[in-house]
Amino acid sequence: MTTLKLGRRALIAGAMAAMTFATPGIAEGEKVLDSIHFLIPGGAGGGWDGTARGTGEALTKAGLVGTASFENMSGGGGGKAIGFLIENADSNHGTLMVNSTPIVIRSLTGVFPHNFRDLTLVAGTIGDYAAIVVGKDSPVNSMSDLIAAYDANPSKTAIGGGSVPGGMDHLVAAMVMEAAGKDALAVKYIPYDAGGKAMAALLSGEIAALSTGFSEAVDLANAGEVKIIGVTANERVAAAPDAMTMKEQGIDTTFVNWRGFFGAPNLPADQLAMYQDALAKMYDTPEWEDVRARNGWVNIHNSGDDFKTFLEEQEQVIGDLMRKMGFL
Repeated sequence: MTTLKLGRRALIAGAMAAMTFATPGIAEGEKVLDSIHFLIPGGAGGGWDGTARGTGEALTKAGLVGTASFENMSGGGGGKAIGFLIENADSNHGTLMVNSTPIVIRSLTGVFPHNFRDLTLVAGTIGDYAAIVVGKDSPVNSMSDLIAAYDANPSKTAIGGGSVPGGMDHLVAAMVMEAAGKDALAVKYIPYDAGGKAMAALLSGEIAALSTGFSEAVDLANAGEVKIIGVTANERVAAAPDAMTMKEQGIDTTFVNWRGFFGAPNLPADQLAMYQDALAKMYDTPEWEDVRARNGWVNIHNSGDDFKTFLEEQEQVIGDLMRKMGFL
């Protein structure tokens, strides 16, 4: 069995900047923070953006925080935002940055010089499975169809993704194909730097399939643009109940991409505790359940030291796979 468990109790939760301490008694004493600011290391519309904004929506609508603000800071594969948080630590004690599996991958490969140990680990709140999708008019309707096409013509059965070679989408594609009995190193992977370009390539036949996050796949499927032919979950996910898991199709592999929140180095203990408290309480609210279900996320919350242990284990698993594939 191939298992890249990038989320066992994974993560995401958060809060950030311009924060003042809430007075008790507001919203029946449930309000934890007056305001929260999220730093997003990528552009609008991506997984980080959706996670931060969805978390902010749930926290504010549930009355746990008064207002939420958001700042997108793209660049350096997420490194620009990480560097900003570290270099301006003293003035960013009220800022929380969302991140996910790429912070591990990109620090291992040296895309940026920092890693999760350089930040304050706040909490993880969700996981997002991966999915393989094909164009709506593709003759491929299952993973067995894709494998058959690959066997017939490997060079014409490329899989695309929104990450660089050796990035998360590539690793997922390689892991799935390896679990299907193929040589992961032989799979043709084509990277794209934007979802629109990847979709155009899929619809034009430049790639046979696309490796992407499950929540993004659900959006594309609901829009009638793709068919989901495999999900890296243990069981079918309610957000797309007709989408078969890899395991159901004889491909014994699972994967979940965690998403979580980080603070600046040396974040004061009282502020850290308040952020963690707000995020923990969020799970019991109907507002969070609405956001979670809409996006097909999985609740896999861990906090503080548990977060650190999880990330260290993930770093080892990912590092081993990347070394096998020649990326380290």
